[in-house]
Amino acid sequence: MPETAESVFEFSAPLLDGRPESLADFKGKALLIVNTASQCGFTPQYKGLEELHSAFKDRGFEVLGFPCNQFGAQEPGSAEEIGAFCERNYGVTFPIFAKIDVNGPAAHPLYQFLKSQKSGIFGTEAVKWNFTKFLVDREGRVVERYGPSTEPKAIAADIEALLDVP
Repeated sequence: MPETAESVFEFSAPLLDGRPESLADFKGKALLIVNTASQCGFTPQYKGLEELHSAFKDRGFEVLGFPCNQFGAQEPGSAEEIGAFCERNYGVTFPIFAKIDVNGPAAHPLYQFLKSQKSGIFGTEAVKWNFTKFLVDREGRVVERYGPSTEPKAIAADIEALLDVP
């Protein structure tokens, strides 16, 4: 992780198809960054995430999905399988990145940054499960962290508030 990182826009990660994606391409947009999994009890949240994406994308908002297999091995698939699953079952149109680790020594630098900016319940940094969500403002600052059980629709008002800020 860049020690001096001040925003998520300083990071990059490969998309499911392997193409590198700089988060700087999302500058000026509010983001909801989510670690996802295809075989989790929270997997139906893909539907709500897609609804948020569709509702707010024209106002400067993006959902970014980061598949992760660290919790109960609930994302065992290949990039092709993950992409097909998301499209077929939930009509996902938001960007899905290549599978990453969110905890441990191999945690992606983006997730090292996110966790350092907003701790979880009881002040712990570690992501506890799939579908932990980080809300990021248009400046790339982490403004909120939501646990896996927080339904996407419950975040809509917080997103709306960020989008209303010039």
